[in-house]
Amino acid sequence: MATTSVPAPRSALLGRAFAGVLLDLDGTLVDSIASVERSWRTWAAEYGVDPARLRHGVTAANLVAELLPPEQRAAAHDRIVALEVADVAGITLLPGAAELLDELGDGGARVAIVTSGSRPLAEARLAATGLRRPDVVVTADDVVRGKPGPEPYLVAARELDVEPADCVAVEDALAGLVSARDAGVGGALAVTTTTPADELAALADAVVGGLDEVRATVDRGTGSVRLLSR
Repeated sequence: MATTSVPAPRSALLGRAFAGVLLDLDGTLVDSIASVERSWRTWAAEYGVDPARLRHGVTAANLVAELLPPEQRAAAHDRIVALEVADVAGITLLPGAAELLDELGDGGARVAIVTSGSRPLAEARLAATGLRRPDVVVTADDVVRGKPGPEPYLVAARELDVEPADCVAVEDALAGLVSARDAGVGGALAVTTTTPADELAALADAVVGGLDEVRATVDRGTGSVRLLSR
């Protein structure tokens, strides 16, 4: 994991009050990279796609649409979903993920998971890790256009009954940060689990090595959340 880097002066994100917390799943809360890479390598071999063209943080549907002609897309999408749902070997929680979800949940914060994965895939990974599940989980199946489009974060904020500008997004990928930014999310915290800090810093308000470097405090009167250095 890369060394912590919190860009100044935007590191003021830490300590600001937000009404909602919107968390990416894979690469942010859950380490599923080995499963993802195995599944997509198998898929790429089956469909004759150069693995170098694969990229992280976008929906399977969007990536399949980029890589294959229209007549192959439906079957190819079904195939990658089946491969990923079936492969939960080695999927683990990232450091600090369980603690952060507990701090938010115990405090009564409004929290959503916002993932590029399908509903079955998200459910499989939540079950495999035992991660505390927030009330709102937005998946690729809940939107017309996933990340890097803004719809996933707009849907999550709406489901939490908060304005996007009053939320903080937590992401590991550039596509997710673009999605959050274009949705008008009020702040973005990035973790360097999959993407170098200098790339993330161009889009995030603060960058940390992982969630074990932050903690959450929740005002029980208002439900507002502050993310602080641990």
